[in-house]
Amino acid sequence: MQDSGAGPLLQQIDSPDDLKKLDKAQLQEVCRELRQFIIDCVSVHGGHFGASLGVVELTVALHYVLNTPDDQLIWDVGHQAYGHKILTGRRDNFYTNRKYGGLSGFPKRGESIYDAFGVGHSSTSISAALGMAIASKYKGETTRQHVAVIGDGAMTAGLPFEALNHAGVSNANILVILNDNNMSIDPNVGALKEYLTDITTSQTYNRFRDDVWKLLGKLPTNDMQRLASKVEAGLKGVVSKSSNLFEALGLRYFGPIDGHNVNKLVDTLRDLKDIPGPKLLHIKTVKGKGYKLAEKDQTLWHAPGTFDKITGKINKKIITVPEPPKYQDVFGHTIVELAQQNSLIMGITPAMPSGCSLKFMMELMPDRAFDVGIAEQHAVTLSAGLATQGMKVFCNIYSSFMQRAYDMVIHDVAIQKLPVIFCLDRAGLVGDDGPTHHGAYDISFMRCIPNMVVSAPMNEAELRNLMYTAQLPETDIPFVIRYPRGQGVMPEWRTPFEKITIGTGRKIRDGHDIAILTIGHPGNFAVSAAKILATEDLQPAIYDIRFVKPLDEAMLHEIAARYNKIVTVEDGTIVGGFGSAVLEWMNAHNYTPEIKMLGIPDRIVEHGKPDELHRECGYDAEGIAAAVREIAGVGVAG
Repeated sequence: MQDSGAGPLLQQIDSPDDLKKLDKAQLQEVCRELRQFIIDCVSVHGGHFGASLGVVELTVALHYVLNTPDDQLIWDVGHQAYGHKILTGRRDNFYTNRKYGGLSGFPKRGESIYDAFGVGHSSTSISAALGMAIASKYKGETTRQHVAVIGDGAMTAGLPFEALNHAGVSNANILVILNDNNMSIDPNVGALKEYLTDITTSQTYNRFRDDVWKLLGKLPTNDMQRLASKVEAGLKGVVSKSSNLFEALGLRYFGPIDGHNVNKLVDTLRDLKDIPGPKLLHIKTVKGKGYKLAEKDQTLWHAPGTFDKITGKINKKIITVPEPPKYQDVFGHTIVELAQQNSLIMGITPAMPSGCSLKFMMELMPDRAFDVGIAEQHAVTLSAGLATQGMKVFCNIYSSFMQRAYDMVIHDVAIQKLPVIFCLDRAGLVGDDGPTHHGAYDISFMRCIPNMVVSAPMNEAELRNLMYTAQLPETDIPFVIRYPRGQGVMPEWRTPFEKITIGTGRKIRDGHDIAILTIGHPGNFAVSAAKILATEDLQPAIYDIRFVKPLDEAMLHEIAARYNKIVTVEDGTIVGGFGSAVLEWMNAHNYTPEIKMLGIPDRIVEHGKPDELHRECGYDAEGIAAAVREIAGVGVAG
């Protein structure tokens, strides 16, 4: 533990009970100290930045008014929950946030009783809070509060609307706080953004609503409450139509109010506690509030890494020699090259144009590349629709986000044998974001689907060639290309395009007695392991299988005939993954080699740097070398 550097009021707050001991007039200073603490800590240790700065006042107000942890508070996604963690007993350990063995970067039930629901992906908060509210209603816990804080970006997904549709008829005690800042990671898109803007500008009706609902909460008789409701209903259509969406779903709508006025928030939340049933409070905030550079460039400052808090200069590694690019940038530049050659190519991403680098194509070809918002299911089926009309669609989705769209992959793409190209970014262990973002399962869940090609490049040139192959006219079935987050291995990566025969691998090096079979980027770990083993007179062969489906059967026959000891390596779960595919093939062809599978084990892997996690899971270079020694029967050195 180290000195937290918290201000004098914040230093006194080890729980929300301590916060409640303060006078309401002191809350503005608490907000100032909390905001500064986040700036101080993230500038040195890194992490998500702008989102938590934007909800400082809301965080303080919620914990001041609510009786947490008995009252249930759920933060959607969790990027914005740093203030929540700091106020709930984790201030002095906050410097370990997102570090190996330290605090999670997101709310996590196993970490604190104040984290009512584990999050990390967007759009789950309303459903979870509604489930808690229905349970409380059933158990007769009539005063318990259930609050879901969700951003306008997360509201672009389908799940929140499904939850709101149910909440409106549930009569459960749930408050949805819509944190409207017009941002997710990138600027929000779509009709909902325009709708919320319309609500914000309809001040006359909203002032009227505030007055009416204050009456509803305070008038003594049911008759008077019914009268107030009738008056409001009669004027609703005359004054404004802007809040009909939420009211049509059965929720009482309040707002919009200034999300940076902590005293107004406290008063409003206290009033809403006395109004039963489903409610929605619309607040307006600024992502990055209180740090001018973060307010100005909200995408850059979503998670900027470490930086000088005085000058705002983001710390970047000094590059003295050419370095390999990030895989996502190779994708982004390569799809532009291919689209310039092939007019049928289109690009789709669900709210990740910067993260997956589709932004390059969106800037140059705005009529051929689309951000559809946090809507992975729609992204897949939209791609399928485009494919029916002859388009060659690159649907770029993070591996862990693709899990949301699995039904659409099967029903709308695979069954119809539509040649959609799924580029699964962030495949494997992604690092600091942890288990909600690890792309552990895509090999397993994609290779079991008929009419599907599943591939992974070992380097940047292979990624380019797989993309080139996938968009050729003769490639007429769904095609998966998975690749990891971060840097590749080739500084000179702009290689000429070459067609790859689908279902063929590459022999990287010959060897004796033992063969290492790899898929994707971990093939580079195997090459490093072979260099280690060469000093010990062990010479394993290395094969980059390249396609999990279809497997290179000719190559596997060659391997099975020459080697009776095999190590498989993958950056995915070993349950049903690449190693399993090799085992199944060997069994089907009556080969009986000894096989040791390396990859992500059958457990949840927590957060940490990728090299730390590869080491923990045993498939970094040293782990592969150790496995070769073990299967060779020579023990583990050291």
